[in-house]
This record gives sequence, C-alpha cells and structure tokens, in this order.
Amino acid sequence: MGQSGRSRHQKRARAQAHLRNLEAYAAQPHSFVFARGRVGRSVQQLSMDLRRVMEPLTATRLQIRKKNSLKDCVAVAGPLGVTHFLIVSKTETNVYFKLMRLPGGPTLTFRINKYTLVRDVVSSLRRHRMHEQQFAHPPLLVLNSFGPHGMHVKLMATMFQNLFPSINVHKVNLNTIKRCLLINYNPDAQELDFRHYSIKVVPVGASRGMKKLLQEKFPNMSRLQDISELLATGAGLSESEAEPDGEHNITELPQAVAGRGNMRAQQSAVRLTEIGPRMTLELIKIQEGVGEGNVLFHRLVHKTEEELQAILAAKEEKLRLKAQRQDQQAQNVRRKREQREAHKKKSLAGMKRAQAEADGDSDAEDPGAPPEAEGTSQQEEEEDEAEYFRQAVGEEPDEDMFPKAAKRRRPTGPPGKKQRLKEQKLDRGSDRRPQKAKGRGPGAQAKMGHRGAARNRGQGRPRPPKKAA
Repeated sequence: MGQSGRSRHQKRARAQAHLRNLEAYAAQPHSFVFARGRVGRSVQQLSMDLRRVMEPLTATRLQIRKKNSLKDCVAVAGPLGVTHFLIVSKTETNVYFKLMRLPGGPTLTFRINKYTLVRDVVSSLRRHRMHEQQFAHPPLLVLNSFGPHGMHVKLMATMFQNLFPSINVHKVNLNTIKRCLLINYNPDAQELDFRHYSIKVVPVGASRGMKKLLQEKFPNMSRLQDISELLATGAGLSESEAEPDGEHNITELPQAVAGRGNMRAQQSAVRLTEIGPRMTLELIKIQEGVGEGNVLFHRLVHKTEEELQAILAAKEEKLRLKAQRQDQQAQNVRRKREQREAHKKKSLAGMKRAQAEADGDSDAEDPGAPPEAEGTSQQEEEEDEAEYFRQAVGEEPDEDMFPKAAKRRRPTGPPGKKQRLKEQKLDRGSDRRPQKAKGRGPGAQAKMGHRGAARNRGQGRPRPPKKAA
C-alpha cells in the first residue's frame, strides 16, 4: 500500500516556499495608524479610514491608550518590524497629520485643510465598488507633479514611496492591483491632494448587450424574439449602463486579468471609482528625528544664518555636557565596583586568616586555667565551707580553718539613708507586735486575708464595760 499524503520532497518545497514568503513579508514596510490626544469622533474615524487605506501591511486592531506615550509605541514597533507611524492629532484651530520614519526619522508634519470620510464619499456615489478582496493587497501608489520644486518636495515623494512596497513591473501580477492611491502636488498652493480609488478592468470593443452577457447578472430577455436583438441593438438596456470609454483609459493587457472577457493582448478599459477618504494636506515642517530634533524645513518660520549657527552651537554644547555627564557616571560606577571588589577581597582574607588561627589552636595542648582563676575558685570553695560550718555549728569558724575565706563583716562606716530607714522600721515593729490568735497556727492569719485579720485584731482588744442601768 502506498504512502498517503504528500511526499518528503513536496513537504520540503512547501516549507521552503513558506519561509520565503515570511522573509518577503518581513522585508516589506509596515505601519501603525492611530490618533493622539482628544480628537473627536470625526477625526477618530478619519484615522480608522487611513488604517483601511494602509491595509494589509498595518495593525488593523491597534489600540492606543491615553497613558501610552510615543516612546512606548516606538519601543513596541521595533520587535514587530514597524517602519512608519501615521498619527492624526487635533488642536483648537487645526487638524494635523504626522508621517514618521522609524527608527531615526525624519518626521513630516502636515496640516489637514480639508478631509472627507469614507462614508461620505460612498454615499455621494450612485454606484460604489468596494469589497473585502480589494484590501488583501496594498494599493498602487501614483505620485503626480512632484517635480524639482525643492528638497522638501523630493523628501515628501521619497517618504510616500517608502510607505508602500516596491513593484517590479516585469514580474507584477495584475490581479493583485485592486486599489490605487493618488497623491497630487499643487506647486502654486503648495498643497497635496490625497485620493483613494478602486480599480476595475472591463473589456472594450463589444456592444452593450455583449457586456451585459459577460456580467454575472444575466439580463431579462422575455420581451425579445431572438438573442440577436440583444447583441445587435442592446434592446432593454438603459443608457446609464453604458459608461463612456476613450483613449485615456483603454490599454492592451499584458496578461490575463480576473474578470469575464479580460484576455491577454486584448483591449480593456481601466475604470477608477473613488472609495475615500479624501484629504487636502499642507506641509508645515520637517524634523530630523522621531517627533523631535533639528527642524530641516518650516513653512511659517524662517531663520537667518546667524540664528541657525547659534542653534547648532547650543545643541553641540548640550551634547558635550551630556557626554561629560555620561563619562562621570561611568567613572563613578567603575570606582564603586573597584571598591566593592577590594572590600570583598579584604573580607575573604580576614575570614581565611581567622579560620587558619582557629585550626592551629585546636591542635595545641590545653594549658589549663590561669593561676588567678584557680585562686578565685579555691577562695569561693572555702567560703562555701565556712558558710556551711556557721549553719551547722552556729559559731564563727576559726581563722586557721579557712584562711582564704572572706569574713562577713558589716561596713565600719556610718550607716546610709536606706540602712537607717530599715533600722527604724525594725524598731517600730518590735514595739507593736500583734497578739497571736488562739487555736490557730502562725499561717492562719495569712490564709484569712485582710478581713479575717481585721476581725482577729478586733477580738484581741478588750471590750469596754457595760454601763449600769
């Protein structure tokens, strides 16, 4: 029984083709399109329409929170291979559009003088042509009137060209071109016209009836006697279904295009239908970095050569101070590291020395206790024996019996304040001794408590004699 499924060579070829597709996709430019700040509902929808234009090489479900800064977006864009930022913002007076190149810039800032959303463009058309298959591939970029009008115009053209993948005209597949992005530069007003179109290719040289037959929706021929009436005269068709074609949009196809009748080396008409959005842009300034840096061009502010030199000198001084601070910080870090290493080495050497001393003392013979300690212990032992003799005999021992025992003598000096108070209390207690209760032991009063002691004291006193009647 043969093996089922693909062979080993087929699997290897498929894996290699998939790897090549991934590499080609990673080499293409990718973008983030989002709005910054409080922009309102219309400007937010404009950013979503711009994201629709940049599909599929953009983050369709990108969400930016208020707490996310531009640095956060740049940090995320690096690992994802994002090369451009398209940012829409709004102030109290104008709406602005920024085009940034990552990771080193430049940044182009445009003022949006006019804009129209996709829904407004589609609602104004009698027949709109827009479906999901059109957004499976990036649009075809067309630049018009970007001539020798200055370096800023050339930089604008380069930025827009790098926004989309390059096309090889000898290998391009015409079925992948479904949309067109037109950017027209008006040198008099110094404005850009931003337009987005849908592309449709239809065959030419056939009658209206033949075109209707080639379409997916078949015409109604219930009132016709023969199909030749439809092909010859176009009976039953309205004049609006026949769109005028001329030399401006008729061309010979180099390859077959999807659609009925679009064959190779045949005449076909290319029709454009606007799908939005529309924008009228005006370049305000060009910055060197990503949202910051030197201003390379500014339409409203013009500086003299002296002012530019002063700005450059201030920037160089700032960079010099920054480099100096970085060097100082590096020296401090190096010095602290060396101090830690030296302290660590010193601590380890001390620990090794203490361990060596401890190991050397353990091998030596124990010399025993010093003579002072022996004398002290012997004196304490004789004092204990002398105390035992006093308790047993009741008399002081002779000096010859325990010569080293310290005799208990009271200090010969005058008594202190505490000693005098103690003697006074003892004298008072000897004068006032309570009488012992009859029939009770010496510890009975302590067991009876304060009340019982008071009653006993009352019983011990003689009662006064009764008065005679």
